[in-house]
Amino acid sequence: MSQKRWVVGVDVGGTFTDLFVLDEQTGTARIVKVPSTRGEEARGFMNGIQKISEDGSASGVASIVHGTTVGTNALLERKVARTGIITTRGFRDVLEMRRRDRPQTWGLRGSFTPIVPRALRLEVDERVLADGQIHTPVDIDQVKAQAQALLDAGCEAVCVFFINAYANMANEQAAVAAVRAMWPNPHVTAASEVLPEIREFERCSTATLNAALQPVVGSYLTRLESDLRGQGFEGELLIVQSNGGVMSRQTACDVPVRTALSGPAAGVMACAAIARAAGYPNVMTGDMGGTSFDVSLVAQGEAALAAQTSIEFGLVVRSPMIQIETIGAGGGSIASVDASGMLQVGPESAGSVPGPACYDRGNTRPTVTDANVFLGRIAADRPLGGGLLQALRADLSEQAIQKHVAEPLGLSTLEAAEAILTVANAKMAGAVRVVSIEKGHDPRQFAYMPFGGGGGLHVCAMMREVGVATGIVPRYPGVTSALGCVMADMRHDAVQTLNQALSDVNFTEVLARIDQLAEACQARLDSAGVRFVAVDENIALDMLFTGQTHTLQVNVQRSQLSAEGLRQAFTEAYQNAFGRVLEGPVIRVMNLRYARIGRRPKFDLSVLAPVGAGSTQPLGVQRVYHQGQWWDAQRYARLELPIGAKVNGPAILEQADTTVWLEPGFEAKVDDMGNLLVTAQV
Repeated sequence: MSQKRWVVGVDVGGTFTDLFVLDEQTGTARIVKVPSTRGEEARGFMNGIQKISEDGSASGVASIVHGTTVGTNALLERKVARTGIITTRGFRDVLEMRRRDRPQTWGLRGSFTPIVPRALRLEVDERVLADGQIHTPVDIDQVKAQAQALLDAGCEAVCVFFINAYANMANEQAAVAAVRAMWPNPHVTAASEVLPEIREFERCSTATLNAALQPVVGSYLTRLESDLRGQGFEGELLIVQSNGGVMSRQTACDVPVRTALSGPAAGVMACAAIARAAGYPNVMTGDMGGTSFDVSLVAQGEAALAAQTSIEFGLVVRSPMIQIETIGAGGGSIASVDASGMLQVGPESAGSVPGPACYDRGNTRPTVTDANVFLGRIAADRPLGGGLLQALRADLSEQAIQKHVAEPLGLSTLEAAEAILTVANAKMAGAVRVVSIEKGHDPRQFAYMPFGGGGGLHVCAMMREVGVATGIVPRYPGVTSALGCVMADMRHDAVQTLNQALSDVNFTEVLARIDQLAEACQARLDSAGVRFVAVDENIALDMLFTGQTHTLQVNVQRSQLSAEGLRQAFTEAYQNAFGRVLEGPVIRVMNLRYARIGRRPKFDLSVLAPVGAGSTQPLGVQRVYHQGQWWDAQRYARLELPIGAKVNGPAILEQADTTVWLEPGFEAKVDDMGNLLVTAQV
């Protein structure tokens, strides 16, 4: 049996499947890129694994950490399992009523189709009061009859959601036990197990989406693990969560809703670690892939977490996840002129199939990538994706831009191509402002870190648009999410509702609850079979003033768990968030949040650093059109540049997974870990 030597991070994107391979024997790292197989993500995954070793075997792989978009794509495309709901009588429409919101706040029109149709939302007699008192015991015979009705209707998964089960789970758990005894598969979700938290819509939505994803994500991960075992893999398959942590495959099958946005989350965690090591604790990240542009903010070395997000309108997931703002401005985003004569970029994308016009795979409409190719910022004769495409057709890019943008707007083709990039850059800068200025952060106090296959092409434009002094282009931008998979720690989150005035809280009981949550979370960590160098915990409380609707999350230590300690912590957090503190209203404690983090052995970022003397010799000159004129840009092999090397713009820095366009007036320096530090020339 071969010795286990590789730790592999795998990120499946819309165009490419990226692998970051760390050789623990030699301390070296390398990247592998293969085309993604849309609809058959496991096949593209396995194609990448086979390229790790010479014999195509996975027997030398110690562990695999996977950032998956299977769950997210299934929700966006609504390709989920046929799912039913068993709920308290009178509450079958909670999922559809939502928060009485609408797709467009000021619009009079809009529609919403719930993930579970009304005919599959069935009711039973039971009732728990808000204080946890059982008013009406659950009718188990009704539960069994409704479960059978859902099976007869072709349901593959079911969610049991009872009102106020967060306060007392007895009725709901009795019903779940009855359903699980007769359901033909393990796809039975109890809302109180997924989210034992107040607010019925968020609990119902999260649990229902979890049930709908269980057959999809579960079958994918089970099949993937089976394929890996057949390839000789004997290690652990771990899955990245939306909170940036890692969980076991079985946990991902149990709570697949926590895999939403796991790929982008891994990238943010990698950026946070790289930026900290480079001396920049405050950084804004921009992941530009083939379809979307995902933005997040890291302050004081920590990624910002949100309590919930919407995958799309009405599909609400309440689970800790990294705050990510997503817009349709990827390399494959299609440029068009609308009926009013306005140039639009996205949200429609050419994706990987057929891809941008320059791929010569049938698409005739221009994309952001086509504009970059036509303007010379991507060398058309250079292999793309490490040789996956041997050359690009700049002439097809020109034809697409001419027909669909230049002629309708009365512009030259060069002007039209620049206009496409101007609109795309403005959209991306707007997304950066959402996560910075709109959250109370001054972007001038942050560095900007682009990653993804297209991020480096727009680094200077984004710095100009947002007012950032420093850009940090990581060593392998195109596989940063895969790198983040290797770096992420194990993590499991739990929540319990308290819903008490601060003066009424029994802190002995709170500490006992924390111990119970710690034990349950530790069991989840242990189930992964992974070695930890340390185990940490995070404790937080959702608090507010009486009469308010929205809570403020207050992070605390165990030593602060007293009435006075929490009052002080909440007052400080409220002052920092809103600039003042209300006098008089009673403070309430709504939810207790707990996270247990198993620290994995740290990834040494020095393995990314350039080795040897390298070369600063240009590969040649590339003609680039920029701001209305042609420039002679020097072309460099980016990974050959040694530590300390400086490059002045205009320049193009090429590598297998991305291209960096350094505009005139900017310069880049290679730091000790191989990052490019981009600044304006003095």
